[in-house]
Amino acid sequence: MAAGALSGALLAGSGAGSAAAWGGRGRRGRRGRHGQRPELRGMWVATVSNIDWPARAGLSAAEQQAQLRAHLDTAVERRLNTVILQVRPTADALWPSPHEPWSQYLTGTQGRDPGWDPLGFAVREAHDRGLELHAWFNPYRVANHAAPERLAPDHPARRNPDWVVPYGGKLYYNPGLPEVRRFVQDAMFDAVERYDIDAMHWDDYFYPYPVAGEDFDDDEAYERYGGDFEDRADWRRHNIDLLVRETAERLRRTRPQARLGVSPFAVWRNKGTDPEGSDTRAGVETYDDLYADTRKWVRERWIDHIVPQVYWNIGFTAADYAELVPWWADVVRGTGVELYIGEALYKVADPAQGPAWHDPAELSRHVALCRSHPEVRGNVYFSAKHVAADPIGAMTRVVEDHYQDRVRPPR
Repeated sequence: MAAGALSGALLAGSGAGSAAAWGGRGRRGRRGRHGQRPELRGMWVATVSNIDWPARAGLSAAEQQAQLRAHLDTAVERRLNTVILQVRPTADALWPSPHEPWSQYLTGTQGRDPGWDPLGFAVREAHDRGLELHAWFNPYRVANHAAPERLAPDHPARRNPDWVVPYGGKLYYNPGLPEVRRFVQDAMFDAVERYDIDAMHWDDYFYPYPVAGEDFDDDEAYERYGGDFEDRADWRRHNIDLLVRETAERLRRTRPQARLGVSPFAVWRNKGTDPEGSDTRAGVETYDDLYADTRKWVRERWIDHIVPQVYWNIGFTAADYAELVPWWADVVRGTGVELYIGEALYKVADPAQGPAWHDPAELSRHVALCRSHPEVRGNVYFSAKHVAADPIGAMTRVVEDHYQDRVRPPR
C-alpha cells in the first residue's frame, strides 16, 4: 500500500475457532440474500519493509510462524474473515518460486532460503481458522532503492537490465515492455497454480506515483511499441489495461474459483478534471498519474472486486470519505463487481493527523455509512499490526458496533 504516499498525495497451526468467514469459494461460493456473498471483513498483512510481518528480518522459522499465527488469530478475535497477505512485495517471493528470489524480508538477504514455505503455511493456517487468504502481489516494483547490484545475483532484473527503470530512488519494471508483462504474470501465476488461494490481489502501484522533477524514462519502449497512440498517457493506460485483462482471462482459465481484486488509490479523477470524477481535489488521480483506469476495469468486469483506499475521514475537505464511498457505489452498480472500502486504521491516534482520527468512533461511522449503500460489501483495514494494537479502541468499537454476527464458510 502507498500509506506514506497517500498522506501527502492530497496536498499538491493452533486455530482459534472459525472466523466470521464470508462463505464463498470464489464465484461458485455460497451467496446470501439477493445473490450476494456475506460482507467481507478483511485486513492487509504487509511484508514490504517488515511493516506487519515478519516483525523483522532474520527471525527463525518458528518465530515467523508464531507471529503469522498470531495475526491470523487476531483476525478471528476481531471477527474478520479475510486476510490479504503480501507475498510478492518487491519482485521477490514468499514461496519457493522458480522465477524470482526469496524475499529479503524473511532472512535479511534476498535469495536466501528461509527453510519453510510461508505462503503454503499461511493458506493452511488461514483456512483452518475459516479465513479466506488473498495473495497480494505488486506487479512492477523491483526495489525500494536504486542500486541493481544490491539485488540477488540471479535476480531477473539483473539478468535483464533493459527491463528496469530507475525512478524516484527506486527500481521498477517497465510496464511498456510485452516481455515484462509476460514475466510478471508468470511469476504471479506460479503461486496461483500451486496454492489454494481465494483471490489474487494487487495494490495501488502500477506506474509509480509521480516524483516532482523526474520523468519515468520509457522513451525507447514508447518508440518501439507506442506507434498506435498519439498520446503517451493513453499508451501507458493501455499497457496497464492489458495486464489487468490478460490476468483476468488467465485466472479464469487457471483457477476459476479464485477472484481478482485491486485496491487502488481512491480518486479515479477529480471532478475538476473530468465531470464524471468525484467531487474531490486530490493531488493524485489514478487515471492521469498512475495510468490506471480503475473505473474502466469495473465497467469491463475484468476484476471481481475493487477495494479503493479511502484513507480519509468523513468531512475531509480535499477528499471526503462521505463523497468517495457513494461515488464508488455508483461506479460498481449493476456491474456485478463487488465493492469493499479500504480503511486507514493506521491513521488512528497518529499525532500527525487531525481531530477526526483521534475519535475512537470515526471508523465505526465509516462502516455505518458504508452499510447505508448496498453496493458496499465490506471493509478492509490497513494494517494487521494496527488491528492487533487497536489504537484508542477504534477497532474494538467497530467490532462491538458492527461485527457481532458470525457467518461460517461452506468448507
